[in-house]
Amino acid sequence: MERAAHGVRRRVVASLPVLLLAMLAWPGAGRTEAQTASARDELLKDWLDMKASMHALAEAMPEDRFTFRATPPQRDFAQQVLHVANANVLNLRFLGGKAEAPIIDRALTRKADVIAAMDRSFDYGEALLREQTDESLRTVVQTNAFLGPSSRGRVVWFLLGHSWDIYGQMVVYVRLNGGTPPASQRP
Repeated sequence: MERAAHGVRRRVVASLPVLLLAMLAWPGAGRTEAQTASARDELLKDWLDMKASMHALAEAMPEDRFTFRATPPQRDFAQQVLHVANANVLNLRFLGGKAEAPIIDRALTRKADVIAAMDRSFDYGEALLREQTDESLRTVVQTNAFLGPSSRGRVVWFLLGHSWDIYGQMVVYVRLNGGTPPASQRP
């Protein structure tokens, strides 16, 4: 048995040079030119993915639990969703652009209204990102006291990080109400 395995191993090793030559002859194989990605396109992809994740998580909370808060001093679930929407709109304005900022009513409590407001804030970000170029995303703009002078790209990265922070808090709210976040659901 060991002798047969040794023979197979020898044939495989002997065929490696042929395999290597075939790979090198393959069209495009061995090319070393660098591929580049557009920072704008990658930020836009992450922005749209974040919108989808936040939307799905907000949908996971039952309508009658949108006013649920984990402890009295914390925001309720609707306020968490609206906090993301409001932070998006306030900070995205630093990018400049032609898109009109939506008005976010922070007093909303109805599930459909709250989710629609958040979606509009992400749509606003999408429109502004589509106006950008890689060069314009590197341009430093004046923001607020928290961020200080920042590139437009950094403003978007900050908002993505902020949304993920609030997403994590919202996951706890959903779980405390017996739900399973969409990202944790298995077929």
